[in-house]
Amino acid sequence: MSGILKDDLNIVIAGHVDHGKSTIIGRLLADTDSLPEGKLEQVKETCRKNSKPFEYAFLLDALKDEQAQGITIDSARCFFETPKRRYIIIDAPGHIEFLKNMITGAARAEAALLVVDAEEGIQENSCRHAYMLSMLGIEQVVVLVNKIDLVDYNQKVFEDIVKEYTKFLKEIDLTPNSFIPVSGMLGDNVASLSRKTSWYQGDTVLEILDKFNTESLPENKDFRMPVQDVYKFTKGGDKRRIVAGKIESGRLNLGDEVVFYPSGKRSKVKSIEAFNEDKKDSIGVGYSTGFTLEEQIYITRGEVATLANQSKPKVSSRVKANIFWLGNKPLSQDKEYYLKLGTTTVKARVESIEKIIDASDLKEQEKNKVEKHAVAECVLKLEKAVAFDLVRDMEATSRFVIVDDYEIAGGGIVGEALEDKQSWVRDMVMLRNYKWEKSHIPFDRRAEKYSQKATLVLITGEEDVGKKPTAKALEKMLFNDGKMVYFLGIGNLLYGVDADIKTKSNNNKEEHLRRLAEVSYLMLDAGAILVVTAIGLAQEDLKLIETTVDKGKIETVWLGENITTDIDYDLHIPEFESFDDAALRVKRLLQDKGAIFRVDF
Repeated sequence: MSGILKDDLNIVIAGHVDHGKSTIIGRLLADTDSLPEGKLEQVKETCRKNSKPFEYAFLLDALKDEQAQGITIDSARCFFETPKRRYIIIDAPGHIEFLKNMITGAARAEAALLVVDAEEGIQENSCRHAYMLSMLGIEQVVVLVNKIDLVDYNQKVFEDIVKEYTKFLKEIDLTPNSFIPVSGMLGDNVASLSRKTSWYQGDTVLEILDKFNTESLPENKDFRMPVQDVYKFTKGGDKRRIVAGKIESGRLNLGDEVVFYPSGKRSKVKSIEAFNEDKKDSIGVGYSTGFTLEEQIYITRGEVATLANQSKPKVSSRVKANIFWLGNKPLSQDKEYYLKLGTTTVKARVESIEKIIDASDLKEQEKNKVEKHAVAECVLKLEKAVAFDLVRDMEATSRFVIVDDYEIAGGGIVGEALEDKQSWVRDMVMLRNYKWEKSHIPFDRRAEKYSQKATLVLITGEEDVGKKPTAKALEKMLFNDGKMVYFLGIGNLLYGVDADIKTKSNNNKEEHLRRLAEVSYLMLDAGAILVVTAIGLAQEDLKLIETTVDKGKIETVWLGENITTDIDYDLHIPEFESFDDAALRVKRLLQDKGAIFRVDF
């Protein structure tokens, strides 16, 4: 009946090159009368004029040069409809060079058709595509043994493929709903059962499609919304700060207490916002939305919004993950990559390669690098802690891609959160944020009042290079400019806040740094620019401080010619004429970073 609202079902078509995926789709479009009027006749006439035999695959050739090249170049999306529902079919290219397109397509699919050529049998990409579907959690799968007409509708050929492919699929935990012998070109068993395969009495392709279940969005799961951005409005006295993002699971209600990870900061939902719509009291999974908070807190893109009364995501800078590698260069331990998970992008390195498997035959490989098309279980070390879920708990917030030289080179899922060196500090910080008594004065109001952004300036370097005199000169310079600034020497902590743990050994160094970071957090919360000196800080030391103090509020300066640690500094001052000269360079850094204003006369 026309006018009835139908479900949509997203399906990915996968399989080896030239096994007939595009032909299957063309036949589905034709047999369901889903083509534009006259399109089929037009394509047939074009083939006749060019003395080229007609193929149903030509119906999908949307790109101008696709027919000339003879391959399906990109993930083509097409639509057809049965009395039950509408279908969005994603044609995943079978050529090895375009496998990465299938990852993008399959990630949005609810079901899959795996196409195998009856003549050629099971090939490399037949197995690789199946492995990726299994890895992406697609459970509704039907195998189409295509071109059955080319083997004279031989039942034994069909059964041999069923037996062989079933054995492989079982090893990767993929159980097909069924196997169907078809001919995309002639239409056998696509829309109606064929008399030529009287030995097959199962469902047709259209019948099995209509039996697939439309997956409901995970509204009953715990709330997750990766933060896309925080938008601040000022026009007409509008002081809203809207936290924006797409809800991946669960539901958000007015008044809910939200917690952001990895920071652990929390507040209550004041309003739910939508563009050109009335305000809502509730909003659920699948919607891109925004909301304001009762108490303003400093959060950034990449954090994950959750509800305080629901499960927490995992937070770590070390993860064990399964990765499907598609890069032209091997995945190795001696290179830096970017990992994109949700809305966060972070530098990543391979800490260890636990296992490598050839996805085409499931054989383990004894290698120290992950070659193209292989699957690997790796431990990844990230530049900073990120929030995520494990794939068994929440798929959307466990999937990631790896970028190598500005291109997506692999995809994967997080299987386990591992402890890192900052875990013990992070737990304390989250508890502190939970118990934190918030002021009525928000951080941006303090910044406006003092005409500065709260910043921690870390001046480090070797001994006797002038760190303290430079820091004091900077403090005086900024104070004379009317800034709220304070110099904190390590000695002030060691014999005060740290008096109970002061020792000549380095055994308590991490606790000293943790306490330094907590004091810094207090000073920054008050809106101050804090200048701290310390000898030879390394990158691990900086990471520990960043666990407590937002990374975006820290500026690191290395003073002196010799850089003796691996710290990622913002400014290096190898030599200077005077301490005032060095202080002036740090001041310019603060101006360049927008912590203080630059005044030019």
